[in-house]
Amino acid sequence: MPVSLSVTRAFSKAMLVACPFLLGVVFAQDSKRIDAESGRSALRGVVAHLDLQGQSTALASVPVKLSNVAQRVQPLSTFTDPDGRFQFEQLSADVYLLEVNLPGFKPFTRKVVLHERETRVENIGLELETVSESVEVQGQASEVTAHSADPDTTLTNRELPALPMAQQTVREALPLTPGVVRTMDGTLNIKGEEETRGMMLVDSEQMVDPVTGSFAIRIPLNAVDTVNVFETPYNAQYGGFSGGLTTVETKAPPDKWEYSLMDFVPGVRGKSGHIVGVSSETPRLYTGGPLRKNKVYISEAFDYIVKNQPVRGLAWPHNEDKTKGFTSLTALEAILSPKHLMTASVVAFSMRDQFADINALVPQSASSNSGSKGVSASLSDNYQSEAGTLATMFRYTRFDSNAYGQGSEDMLITPGGWGGNFFNSWTRTANQFEGLPTFQLTRKNWHGSHDLKVGVDVLHHSYTGSNRSRRIDLLREDGSLAEQINFQGANRLNGEDTEVSEFAQDHWVLAGRLAVDSGLRLSTQSDGRSAALAPRAGLTYSLGEDQKTVLRAGGGLFYDRVPLLATTFAQNPMRVVSFYDQAGALMGAPVVFQNAYLEAQGGQMAISGSQNPGTSARNVTWNVGGDRQLRPNMTLRVGYLQSQTSDLFVVNPETIGENSLLALTHTGNSHYREFQAGVRYHHGQRAELTATYIHSSSRGDLNTLSDTYVPFEQPIIRPDANDYLASDIPNRLLSSGVFHLPWNLTVSPVADLHTGFRYSDVDVLQNYVGTPNSQRFPTFFSLNLKAYKDFRLPAFVGRIRDHRLRIGVYTLNLTNHSNPHDVLNNIASPDFGHFVGFQHRVNGLLIDIVK
Repeated sequence: MPVSLSVTRAFSKAMLVACPFLLGVVFAQDSKRIDAESGRSALRGVVAHLDLQGQSTALASVPVKLSNVAQRVQPLSTFTDPDGRFQFEQLSADVYLLEVNLPGFKPFTRKVVLHERETRVENIGLELETVSESVEVQGQASEVTAHSADPDTTLTNRELPALPMAQQTVREALPLTPGVVRTMDGTLNIKGEEETRGMMLVDSEQMVDPVTGSFAIRIPLNAVDTVNVFETPYNAQYGGFSGGLTTVETKAPPDKWEYSLMDFVPGVRGKSGHIVGVSSETPRLYTGGPLRKNKVYISEAFDYIVKNQPVRGLAWPHNEDKTKGFTSLTALEAILSPKHLMTASVVAFSMRDQFADINALVPQSASSNSGSKGVSASLSDNYQSEAGTLATMFRYTRFDSNAYGQGSEDMLITPGGWGGNFFNSWTRTANQFEGLPTFQLTRKNWHGSHDLKVGVDVLHHSYTGSNRSRRIDLLREDGSLAEQINFQGANRLNGEDTEVSEFAQDHWVLAGRLAVDSGLRLSTQSDGRSAALAPRAGLTYSLGEDQKTVLRAGGGLFYDRVPLLATTFAQNPMRVVSFYDQAGALMGAPVVFQNAYLEAQGGQMAISGSQNPGTSARNVTWNVGGDRQLRPNMTLRVGYLQSQTSDLFVVNPETIGENSLLALTHTGNSHYREFQAGVRYHHGQRAELTATYIHSSSRGDLNTLSDTYVPFEQPIIRPDANDYLASDIPNRLLSSGVFHLPWNLTVSPVADLHTGFRYSDVDVLQNYVGTPNSQRFPTFFSLNLKAYKDFRLPAFVGRIRDHRLRIGVYTLNLTNHSNPHDVLNNIASPDFGHFVGFQHRVNGLLIDIVK
């Protein structure tokens, strides 16, 4: 919650002292190697006590437990030897939970993923009960191993609570990773593509808005186990996107009952020394445990949010974007036998955002409200046999959404900003069914080992809705009418698409140091491509016997799903445009723009006879790179990536013969290039540091379907242009870390420095002046920081006495860098070129009860 000005100043000074620590870099995890002489895997390590100076002392006779997460069979256990060493041999490739519980020390738990023929080293540093919990940061989880060609960013449930974020959500955490850029309008971009052309999978199943594809369905952060961001997801199991991939794995319900309550103290808003209301209230609850020991487990994660976010450049109290809603995830797990596991989950959500798009040039009266609610239910069955593992998953999602303005007045667009009421409103009711049976074969040995996986993904999504628009007036600086846009025609919408995909994937390990991933995916879409064949391949090779250098390369073909907005494009209301001279007289007859699909016929564009798009976007991506272990506690990663997308849906005003059209074509394209270099450093478990430099270029069509209609329909649709995109950032330096300081204090800073975002100059009619996106905002810099301390709960609290009370503070934009959000870009404005809507520092207090 917000704190007083005096506390703010003291806290800011303290945080600035910590800034010199923020110099590091993170990439490699614990050292691994592939055992070429055994078909089984092994886990080894040392258990030691870490003091406040980072010195370690080996601990003998410590009990160590290893549990198979998926099978829940009898856990393995052992004791450390006189040198603190432990080992587990003859393990199968799977996901395990490594645990140490020693009286006087904090409990230690770590999720371990073992791959085939791998000996993994997991050293364990135990801290006394009075020492803060260790938080592992994997800013760019680069493993010095040869098991996968997919470089990705991983965030775990150990580090997510430590990240300094305005809202504790998965979506808020993504821009803190090197491959993700969030533009001025809040849109996420991965690999140069907007989130609507990417994909979010939750426990391997699609969890996005079925109509737009945006990441609109939230998952409670307390229920998240890991978040992975892939720029090069070469596994053929993944499909239905042309951009990046985000996967979320949720926690399995715990073996023992546990509870956590976070952010339960509301924040207050102060003005002129007085409390004027609540700024935020974001309690988050998690509980779970066995309903029947060793048989049935349940968990519940619940997030509630009330947040009033102020916007600089508007007068108080009419300067707040107001969000209110909740998300609930209930998970149930049943162990039918040591080889048979069944899980079910239900996500229920409701979110309302009032004045969602306000900024310094868009007052509350001219803004739009948005809302969404729905439910997503899944059932998963996993059965292991001698032949392999059969996994069958089903998910149903209902997603209701709407948007509307603040009243019924006409919308006004002036050189200085917007006025009146927002012109467009819509409602959508969407349903999505997904079935995903897969079969993982047992290992085959032929010139090395092969892990084969095949499956089918069946997806049907549909929606009904409405789209209504009112008049828009474009005014000159003197208030005279320059252009008027009216709307006519039907407003009922109805669209659907069915996609069936088959895939086969092989992970081939040769000679212990070379791994090749190859796969093939074939998709058929009822409203898109009839047969889309997508081959993919990647390889990883470890150089030298010490395997301190790992080379990676790969390439793949990806096909996007058909956006439902495209299937109903022709059903939208038609625009009727009229132009006026300085005296207010109509210039010529009004122009009616008919909504239509265009396709190439005989080398020319013509109106399509089909009512469906008939295609989907196509992407080709390839990358090369490598990791180098510079020192036992320092790893360097470099890489180059290139991505090209074609057949993007583009909206463009055009004239075909005597017809004026607002045309939807699939002629758009985008190009993205990226070079990354970064270093990860860790000092025992006392400090984790990461720094990544990204040099990139992003170009493409500016009038894509998502740019024009998501999240709100644009009042002005200009002729399309192909140039630099708004997300183009040539240079970016992202650094983060977690430090365990004396006095049991944990400090987590994140610094982001990058080239300013692009924007365009326009005239009175909102047409481009000069080259589109040729202008830039000032250089962006933000330093966010969180600091907290854990305390033991007293014994009288009963069942939660093994939990901890966490008290801390956080600050966003610690240096109070201006970082303007808006610019007066209309050449007719007397303030043309002035930046407004400056970012301000935000401080707050956190009080949590955690396990």
